[in-house]
Amino acid sequence: MSRAIMDTGPERVRPGRPGEATQTNAEQQRRSERLKHERAVRKWSKAQLIHALRSAAAEEGVTLPTDASVSRRIAMWENEGAEPDELYTRLLCRAYGKSPAALALPEAQVPAAELPGASYPETPEEALTTVARLWRADLDQAGALLTAQPEDGASDAASMEWLVAPASASMPEHATGIRVGLRDVQRVKATTDMFAAMDDSYGGGHARPMLMQYLNSEVAGLLTGRYTEAVGRALFSAVSEATLLAAWMSYDTAHHGIAQRYFVQALRLAQDGEDRRLAGSILSAMSHQATFLGRFREATRLARAAQMGISRVTTPTLRAQFHAMEARGLAGAGDVREAEAALAKSARALETQRLEDEPEWITYFDAAELAAEAGHCFRDLAKAKQAVVHAQGAASGHVRSDFFATMVLADAHLGAGDLEAACATALDALDLGEQLKSARAVTYVRDFRKHLLRFADTAAVQDLTGQAAEYRQWNRSG
Repeated sequence: MSRAIMDTGPERVRPGRPGEATQTNAEQQRRSERLKHERAVRKWSKAQLIHALRSAAAEEGVTLPTDASVSRRIAMWENEGAEPDELYTRLLCRAYGKSPAALALPEAQVPAAELPGASYPETPEEALTTVARLWRADLDQAGALLTAQPEDGASDAASMEWLVAPASASMPEHATGIRVGLRDVQRVKATTDMFAAMDDSYGGGHARPMLMQYLNSEVAGLLTGRYTEAVGRALFSAVSEATLLAAWMSYDTAHHGIAQRYFVQALRLAQDGEDRRLAGSILSAMSHQATFLGRFREATRLARAAQMGISRVTTPTLRAQFHAMEARGLAGAGDVREAEAALAKSARALETQRLEDEPEWITYFDAAELAAEAGHCFRDLAKAKQAVVHAQGAASGHVRSDFFATMVLADAHLGAGDLEAACATALDALDLGEQLKSARAVTYVRDFRKHLLRFADTAAVQDLTGQAAEYRQWNRSG
């Protein structure tokens, strides 16, 4: 499901709005120069930039107007310093892999009231109100919500609130609304599983708009319905899982601020659903995002909070996954000894795994997934040979995970000095990732290309560049 953008004409150099300083010629000139420079250094034609913008838009479920219309906009931005609207600002940043400031574009400014969700709700009623507001704002592409950055300290604060939370409050009581039963809850879980399968195979950008439509049109009404205490607990747990999936999809499409908000709200919903294991898994997912964003100490704290918070109800697979996330954060911070110790704990926990005793949603984490995480760790610790050994055993059958693991293997071969193996492995990864709509996938390829620059004149890299030109992730990462 995509949202078409009507062509209302290209942006103009505006003389200023009431209460707003008039843009100076210097600002317009700087914007013009920056945007022309970014296209020039990539040797992109206008058609190539339009292609990159369409690819970025597709990951958001947005359809742009005609090429001629977009071309006119580009001319206004580059020649006159016109200010793109919020959508095109977002797309330009994603196409070029730059922040708004780096492109001399204004950061989106919206009132804090339009950016709900970073704080941990105090009550179940506040939780369902906040998450419904988030879903609606997301579906409506409201303001700066999709371009918001994660709030410093919000994830740590949410984890602490959850750790010290008292027994769950009573479920909200609604005198009106539809009557909700366990069959409704099962329908939510089955639908979430369907979206999760699409996310796994095709990336967060493929089904995220459809998930938001479903949450708004179907699930929001259930939350405000009439249900018993038992049904309410089950409903909140199921909706927590669906919101966690929305967080993963948002993270995968580089909507990091709203991903953080979904993680926080999912955590509160899991608390009210009395699903402590799911809450721990949410903290683990928050740790994963923090590592990706370079917030390594925060990532380590969140993984440890997950371990601490479910110690009484944990399972071997959950312990293994939490220790693996702890290792990722420690490796990013360069702590070799502690990272290796966390990986060893993860491996020992996995040895005692009994799938019949595990929550179904964590059974994906197996020896191959641990090998993939270990490959990431040793790559980040600059232990290339160990990274190669682990990444080679990381084939899991999950498309996106296998793409990431194969790109890590390519990077590890490069670090170990085997340029030909690195290039061949990168081609394998590009083939795996051809169907993915994932900003994270683009980031992995972009990072690998940066590492290849010092070998640009070699036959192996030139051959890779020629063959890779037909692949989507390669073209998006340029």
